[in-house]
Amino acid sequence: MKYITSLLFMICAQFVIAQEVASIQGKVIDIDNNPIPFASVYISEIKKGGTANEDGEFILNNIPYGEWHLTSSGVGYQAVSISIHPNQPVLSGIVFQLPFDNELEQVEVFGNRNDHPDKIESITRLPLKPYEQIQSISVISKKVIENQGALSISEATKNVPGVYTFATYGNKRESMSSRGFRGIPILKNGVRVHSDFRGVGVLTDMQGVDNIQILKGTASITQGVATDLGSPGGIINIVTKTPKYNTGGSVSLRGNSFGQIRPTFDLYGPLNKEKNIAFLLNGALERADSYRDMVDKESFYFNPSFQWKVNKKTTVTLELDHYYDSRTPDLGTVNLADNDVNAIYNLPDSQFLGFENDRSITQNTTYAIRMDHELNDKLTLKGAFYSSSLSLDDKGASLGKTIEENDIPLYNVRQRSYTTSTRDDNNSVLQFDLIGDEVYTGSIKHTFQVGFDYRSSRVSTSSQSAGVVDTINVFQNITHRLPNVSLNDPKISGGKTNSLGFVVQDVISWNSWLKTFLGARYSSTETISGTENTRSDAFNPLGGFIISPIKNINIFASYTNSSYPRTASRLGENGEELGNERYDQIETGLKTTWLNDRLRFNVTLFKINNKNINLPVYDETWTNILYYTQGGNDQRQGIEVELTGRPFQNLELIGGYSYIDAQYKEHTSYVYGSAPLNTPKHTFNAYANYSFANTALDGLTIGAGAYFTGERPINDWSSGPVTHEGIVPGQKPFDVEAYTLVNFQAEYKFDQNWSVQFLLNNVFNEIGYNAYRTRYINQTDPRSVAGVVRYSF
Repeated sequence: MKYITSLLFMICAQFVIAQEVASIQGKVIDIDNNPIPFASVYISEIKKGGTANEDGEFILNNIPYGEWHLTSSGVGYQAVSISIHPNQPVLSGIVFQLPFDNELEQVEVFGNRNDHPDKIESITRLPLKPYEQIQSISVISKKVIENQGALSISEATKNVPGVYTFATYGNKRESMSSRGFRGIPILKNGVRVHSDFRGVGVLTDMQGVDNIQILKGTASITQGVATDLGSPGGIINIVTKTPKYNTGGSVSLRGNSFGQIRPTFDLYGPLNKEKNIAFLLNGALERADSYRDMVDKESFYFNPSFQWKVNKKTTVTLELDHYYDSRTPDLGTVNLADNDVNAIYNLPDSQFLGFENDRSITQNTTYAIRMDHELNDKLTLKGAFYSSSLSLDDKGASLGKTIEENDIPLYNVRQRSYTTSTRDDNNSVLQFDLIGDEVYTGSIKHTFQVGFDYRSSRVSTSSQSAGVVDTINVFQNITHRLPNVSLNDPKISGGKTNSLGFVVQDVISWNSWLKTFLGARYSSTETISGTENTRSDAFNPLGGFIISPIKNINIFASYTNSSYPRTASRLGENGEELGNERYDQIETGLKTTWLNDRLRFNVTLFKINNKNINLPVYDETWTNILYYTQGGNDQRQGIEVELTGRPFQNLELIGGYSYIDAQYKEHTSYVYGSAPLNTPKHTFNAYANYSFANTALDGLTIGAGAYFTGERPINDWSSGPVTHEGIVPGQKPFDVEAYTLVNFQAEYKFDQNWSVQFLLNNVFNEIGYNAYRTRYINQTDPRSVAGVVRYSF
């Protein structure tokens, strides 16, 4: 009887316990009532949680009766908490509605999946998401930049296939290339920072960057001629942060190998009770040495902005972005052989080839006034004035010819000279656009843009040189004191360029599976330099289509061309002007989205031909130009593959591969079939980031990336007439070797406020080189370790 009583007691106890746990059921949606797949649902008091399914629905089982706080969160959304009181077996009907997170927590190389990346319409000039555009567009969010600890344009754009460093010019600039084109334009907030048509490059601070937009293909038509912003290779637009209407911010301190100390701050919020005026104050200081002795840098960055929502239809934004950078230029190393043999010397870190007072100072200020006004629910008027002021002041050594003894070259012995140069570069654009979104003519839908822009560029440069100062041996100790030198008379030059452009674009949706793109741009450009004024006109069309055979697949194709009036005034054999050169661009590919737009896979094929080149005709000695003739054809073609997104709630992926076949074809200066300098055939990038959410390691995130740059020619291969910058006529230049950089990151968030981050860059300490001809041969940074402490509020 005693055993039976005990057994009944145990059964009753189990029954009572079973009745004191509940099943919690509900759904997670966004502010537009769309389900949020794989959102997290968590009860912190009892450390139990789960994940919603693809429809945003969740079930939490075995939740004890009581009073708990249930929290839901999703990547790209703000977390929301509610109180629950389970006191029965099933508690259902719970609905979480999560607002979008302004911090853009998602990893999106193609931009925020729920909205347009900020300011992208200043470039595309159409209110379409990147996935809906006919051109190849990649957007790197500030969250990716923060997760990877990127501090430069080149570090951030490694996430985009086919974008690579052209040159650093002694680690003074960042010049980027794409699709085999030298130095594509770098814009900041929609305005060109540097007016040099070759894209010599700029510096900027990543602290103020909201996102980086890389546009290729038909991007050229909306921006102008090929010597302005219409680069057929593409455009990089650096977008700075703007105000937010919720109060918050962060401060951080970063310490790195080689003596780097970098504090940052970021403050934002509304300025009045009505919350229609908001501000942002953002900045950074940095002081760092280098792996190279005697090389250091100091920089200051400040980014204030204000936004006023005048009413429900009108918004005005004021922005300022200022960057000051002072650093030691680094000549890098030398090649210990003729230019057809790769014998790059692994210069010891303790060896510096310049003078102790070498310095490169960059000051760049950009500002903008933007206005958006909704005329009605279909039409919007956008106006903006963008301006940039770039000042460069360089003083430093340069290396000259190899010394010979008894007609034997001593590649380790070089002449050293000293040069000073300045550049003042002022650029501005006034732009107005009338945007129509979902305007119908019968059953046909139109998304269109009609607009104009007026661009102005003012450049002045000066340079002085002391000629040969001394001779150094890279194998021996080098003196770094600059002797008394006498500089020659300054060479001063400058010019002005004004251009006016009119653009019309129309995206016509004929039905649910077919869209056509039609557009045209007219540009009028006047260049004033010295005693000569030149004027040119260009008309550039765009055409293309998108076919959507099923909902998540877009097949696209496009054609456009851009003009190159820089050499239009060159004269032919009979004294006639030869007119504009032209770039013809054909692009086709596939854009796909999967898992409710959480994973994207794109393939793009492109072919670009530079036609009607105004080529010089030389005499028999290949030294004197007799006249010019129009013809020629330089070609770039290739394929780009991209995979990006979040296949699982805790896993972010970015991957890409690019093949570039760039060739000089019908050309009088370069060998047929040879590639332009610094053009790799292959680039590859892969990155993964994993968060240990709802586990024993909750708060920990780890990430790693690998970035491959293929071998590339150090110089152009001259067929006879071209001899500048280390080119030897008829001599095939050597290839700079391929290299792969592997980086690792780990972050731990203690709570909503405090976090620490660990960064290990170049894990395997692989040394690669980025060169500008043979003048600068700069190595990649060796292995480095950094730590970041961040407080967010």
